[in-house]
Amino acid sequence: MMKTNIRAHVVISGRVQGVFFRAETQHTAQRLGVTGWVRNRPEGTVEAVFEGLSQTVQQAVDWCWQGSQNAKVSDVRIEWQEPTGEFENFSITY
Repeated sequence: MMKTNIRAHVVISGRVQGVFFRAETQHTAQRLGVTGWVRNRPEGTVEAVFEGLSQTVQQAVDWCWQGSQNAKVSDVRIEWQEPTGEFENFSITY
């Protein structure tokens, strides 16, 4: 069975800033072995790019619906993209 890399660009809405969402996203991505980044956006959403094996990227996207302990996620918009292999790890960007 071929291992396929995929890339997901997600924007998470709801109460997702000031609730350790970025740190928990980074922890989850690192645990899954997914690369990419996560950041807060000015209008109050969180944006992330996950890249890696299709199964682990899907797990990272699924996790976004739950989020960190005090988060209240109302929506996760997903745009599937071609993987670029540009990331060495998963980071919090600003």
